[in-house]
Amino acid sequence: MKKAKDYAWKVLPELLNTEGISGNCGKIVALMEKKLKEFKVKAEKTNKGGLIVKLKGKDNSKVRLMTAHVDTLGAMVKKTGGDGRVFIVPVGGVYPYSIEGEYVTIETAAGKRYRGTVVHNNPSAHVNATLSKEERNFDNISIRLDEKVKSADDVKKLGISVGDYCYFDPRVEVTKSGFIKSRHLDDKAGVAALLSAIDYFNRSKEVPEYETWFYISVAEEVGNGTVSKLPQNCFEIVAVDMGALGYGQTSDEFTVSICAKDSSGPFDYELRKKIVGIAEKNKIPYKVDIYPMYGSDAAAALRTGIDAKHALFGPGVDASHSYERVHRDSLDATTELTIRYILSK
Repeated sequence: MKKAKDYAWKVLPELLNTEGISGNCGKIVALMEKKLKEFKVKAEKTNKGGLIVKLKGKDNSKVRLMTAHVDTLGAMVKKTGGDGRVFIVPVGGVYPYSIEGEYVTIETAAGKRYRGTVVHNNPSAHVNATLSKEERNFDNISIRLDEKVKSADDVKKLGISVGDYCYFDPRVEVTKSGFIKSRHLDDKAGVAALLSAIDYFNRSKEVPEYETWFYISVAEEVGNGTVSKLPQNCFEIVAVDMGALGYGQTSDEFTVSICAKDSSGPFDYELRKKIVGIAEKNKIPYKVDIYPMYGSDAAAALRTGIDAKHALFGPGVDASHSYERVHRDSLDATTELTIRYILSK
């Protein structure tokens, strides 16, 4: 179990530093394929670009599905201003206040890459008397390119056009006190836990209780991740995704968070109690919580009409959809609970 926990912590920064916004996950999926090849594990690639790894179990008459999403938040070019500024629209739940001041890379359809910073359209406090009072929105913030551009035509000559993807710097930092600070821990921390579980079963002599599918989705942030190629004999679907921390929440950065209900409604009560029982039996630190403004691949899968129980748990991540943070204790607890659950009846 220790090797699995070590692997999850080790691979997470590499995942975080590899780009992959909803709708454009080629680079991060290629990294995932590389990791699975190192495990000598076969993966099926979906038409949408996701990955499915199938492990046989003691009972192969039905399937238990574990899912995590590798796609992240980002932005797209919407238009260019007359002063050479690039205006953007969000991909997923990006809020203007959370990206102001962030460094960004714009990638053109031809593969050219340009750097810039997301700033207010009139960002100087010595010039703009109302700067501190203005509500930020996608009309008054834009990308200031690190190029000599003074007009929309100057930007066009660079090859930048509407629909180009914009990647916010993750700014990954691993602290001596056991934290990883970064954008996009949602849900690359969950992906790290699933990767470590695949490695665990590949290395060990242990066999999952049931045939187990690991489904890495690429469109959760826009609501259509784990919704295709689901096995009809699937009886349980568990999303390993971040625990949402904040005022009024019970989750923290040092335990695995088990979700009882999110914005789509309650998760399966019996399955949730089983997962809590596994945590208690194995002395895995956990908290049960409700995420009031949250959706997941588990809930999305149920909207397809599949007859399966669903649940969600994952590491407690602070400052969701902003510059996030996770502690190793929480990722360790998530990794162990993932493996223990796969071994359970």
